[in-house]
Amino acid sequence: MGYNLVIDQGNSAAKAAVFSGEELVDHWRFDTLTDDELRRIAHSFTIESAIYSSVANHGEEVIVALRGMVDKVYELTSLLPLPITVGYTTPSTLGRDRLAAVAGARRLFPSRDMLVVDAGTAVTYDLLHSDGTFAGGNIAPGLWMRAEALHRMTKRLPSVDVESHVDVPMWGTDTDAAILAGVVRGVVAEIGYYRSQLPSKSGVVVTGGDACRIAPLLDFEVAVDETLVLTGLNSILLYNEHR
Repeated sequence: MGYNLVIDQGNSAAKAAVFSGEELVDHWRFDTLTDDELRRIAHSFTIESAIYSSVANHGEEVIVALRGMVDKVYELTSLLPLPITVGYTTPSTLGRDRLAAVAGARRLFPSRDMLVVDAGTAVTYDLLHSDGTFAGGNIAPGLWMRAEALHRMTKRLPSVDVESHVDVPMWGTDTDAAILAGVVRGVVAEIGYYRSQLPSKSGVVVTGGDACRIAPLLDFEVAVDETLVLTGLNSILLYNEHR
């Protein structure tokens, strides 16, 4: 049996996954993705095809390593055919992680309007129409970036690790709590606002490193999928394999 290998190089870490067709078999997170890690995966699975996506850098060394191990290697760029229609006026500047997340939402929630939220270093809000059109979206600072900006760009506000707190108050009763609540509940409010602009039957899916911190604070139903980008990359790979 042959498998697909998908790699998502983000701003702070790399994620990799192996799929059998559309089924996720296993996935990993690496602070730094090395040739040794790629070889370990390739030795454990019979990899027939691979796809690589990076928002951090071009990653030519990873692509070269993959081509030495796998017969068919795709790189997600603005030129690669997609299973979604992109309604973005500057597709060459569109983040590859955003493309992959929307493709993942299309795969998991076909024929439904979706708000796709990726809560990572930055938080992105993207709109997928039920006909498969990626209509565009917005980019804002993520939790860590908001807290760090408050600390660095003011004289006296402290540095608060907003990503490690489980309990987030509605109103802060000290400065640390005020920053925590303001940062986290600010993102929660943004998600609620964007959802309110969509048709009533629209869905919301949240992914990214901070998804599990944000989703429980929302007062409406959302899907949380930590592998949404990986699923989308696999969907793009399969689309190109079957064209």
